[in-house]
Amino acid sequence: MTTLMTILGIVVFVVGLLFSIAWHELGHLSTAKIFGIRVPQYMVGFGPTVFSRKKGETEYGIKAIPLGGYIRMIGMFPPGEDGRISARSTSPWRGMIEDARSAAYEELQPGDETRMFYTRKPWKRVIVMFAGPFMNLVLAVVIFLGVMMSFGVNTQTTTVSTVSDCVVSASAKTDKCPKGAKDSPAKAAGLQPKDRIVAFDGHRTTDWSTLQKDIRKTTGPATITVIRDGERKTLTADLISNQVQKYDGKGAPLQGQYVTAGFLGFTPATGVVQQSFGQSVNRMGDMVQSGVESLVALPGKIPDLWNAAFDGGERKADSPMGVVGAARVGGEVFNLDIPPSQQVATMLFLVAGFNLSLFLFNMLPLLPLDGGHIAGALWESVRRHVAKVFRRPDPGPFDVAKLMPVAYVVAGIFVCFTLLVLIADVVNPVRLT
Repeated sequence: MTTLMTILGIVVFVVGLLFSIAWHELGHLSTAKIFGIRVPQYMVGFGPTVFSRKKGETEYGIKAIPLGGYIRMIGMFPPGEDGRISARSTSPWRGMIEDARSAAYEELQPGDETRMFYTRKPWKRVIVMFAGPFMNLVLAVVIFLGVMMSFGVNTQTTTVSTVSDCVVSASAKTDKCPKGAKDSPAKAAGLQPKDRIVAFDGHRTTDWSTLQKDIRKTTGPATITVIRDGERKTLTADLISNQVQKYDGKGAPLQGQYVTAGFLGFTPATGVVQQSFGQSVNRMGDMVQSGVESLVALPGKIPDLWNAAFDGGERKADSPMGVVGAARVGGEVFNLDIPPSQQVATMLFLVAGFNLSLFLFNMLPLLPLDGGHIAGALWESVRRHVAKVFRRPDPGPFDVAKLMPVAYVVAGIFVCFTLLVLIADVVNPVRLT
């Protein structure tokens, strides 16, 4: 059964992956057609074609390797300075440029002269290239908000899990009570496990974050209203100042950092809690911020990845993970000892996270990514506006093809990084707990 559920999880993730790629390319395809650009091909995957069918002027198909997708648009790059579509040169760098330019016109047909990508105004090209990543962002937002507002998320609640026996500093190496230690304010007040705190010092509370803040800013007597065995009870506690764990703005603990604040002395229980729209939007904003920070920190994680792949080093929980690693995690999701509804929610979160990563990664202003083409179109718009302001001749389309040598270098770096992640995912994978 475990093997069967693992295979099912991998299949479900791969289906979600293929849908995400198809959804991305649909954004490019639909906007390109709206602006009259001819699109000969719409493909999901790379490598040999598994299935294809031509409808109208576009061939739609699926390829064997589900690691990406593409649409082929006519005239991605303008002709060379001599007005020719292709030429040959003995320079390897020049050859890259000419090969890219030639590929952009290899399916040119009579009448396509006014239907080429580069002939469209810069703002139209920006929309076409942005539409793909934007579709991934929309899908990520819809899934994240849908899951958080319907299934809920595992979070700390206002229900008491355990009550501290005594007052112990957060920086202490043990949570055992030292000799002569005072009872914790929670124990002295009679707080018990499974009590659900509904109000603190007269203020109604429904979430742990608010309750924690109220406790930390309070010292001295305070009332605690709880629901115990269906009955409402009011307790009185005498809070004291103590050294407690410090958290960042997102509620994550800062390792080795502490702060002096009001102390009650209990541990909150965790549970699956449905989020309001506002709470879901805030969590989504935190995810986007974390995604951007992770992308910026990516180069710094390469040494740890190398150690995990080749030296048996620890694979950290926030280590970069590729498609193979994500598929493995997808296989583990359906074997977690959690309710089926939470298995589904976790799988949806995995697919949503993949889409958010696709959006952020593709927006990098580097060729051959979508962000590179967007940057080229924006630069062309700036050049033309500057020329117009200073009454200079129109500089014409910006030749993105001239950046292809840089694009090949970037692509080479991406391939090497992908291979490193792949090896780490196989020999030392990130695992769910």
